[in-house]
Amino acid sequence: MDKGKVFRDLHASTFVIPNPWDIGTARLLASLGYKALATTSAGYAFSRGLADGAVGFEAMIHHCRELVGATDLPVSADLEKGKGDSPERAAETIFAAEAAGLAGCSIEDFSGDESQPIYEFSHAVERVAAAAEAARSLKRDFVFTARAENFLHGRSDLDDTIRRLQAFEKAGADVLYAPGLSSVEMVRTVCSSVSKPVNVLAVAGFSVSELAAAGVKRISVGSKLTTAAFGAVRRAAVEMLEAGTFDYAREAMAFGDLQGLFAGNKA
Repeated sequence: MDKGKVFRDLHASTFVIPNPWDIGTARLLASLGYKALATTSAGYAFSRGLADGAVGFEAMIHHCRELVGATDLPVSADLEKGKGDSPERAAETIFAAEAAGLAGCSIEDFSGDESQPIYEFSHAVERVAAAAEAARSLKRDFVFTARAENFLHGRSDLDDTIRRLQAFEKAGADVLYAPGLSSVEMVRTVCSSVSKPVNVLAVAGFSVSELAAAGVKRISVGSKLTTAAFGAVRRAAVEMLEAGTFDYAREAMAFGDLQGLFAGNKA
């Protein structure tokens, strides 16, 4: 099975792609009927006790291999800025992602330097073009997503974000993604400005039906499942510490359900 082709075909209609952060959550989400999975760089970092952006590239690729091996579903990876700053390193990122068994990946225009967080426009486009060319050179299908990160780094400039996404589309990206859009109106404007499928990061207040009507093809949740899990653990821990009760256990997934889900798997 060409998982890249399966993944690409999903973009013909609107679908939700959840973001597990380890093998267990990947298998849980796959068991619920999702059609594809996506990694979360922040979620994986938090699970390792690290800040977002603190996981090295090789460690992230190893994590991707684990998730690819955990289920039969196509997996797309959040690979942040990739292996480095240059267009050549962006292309190498695609080759590494394909070798890890991924069906796709995203590369962003965030530089990793908060003093100058967003790559200069022409450099960002050159990186996307190099990555897209690398993806097209592969022997199997591979879905390359180009991300414009303005809204996550204090640059609430929709016009520049759209300009970047349009240039990324022209440079060959398969899917376009601008995380941080905060209203359906903004999402609709982005979707109407490009012709390639758009991924949107879901936030509270969005719905699948609204996003689909706005033109979105792929809906991801980034680190939100991870932060929801951390939130549940914190609430439980505070309850035990401060109230001396254990009512949180009423909302927990049953031990037997997890035991049954993971039975037969090998370490």
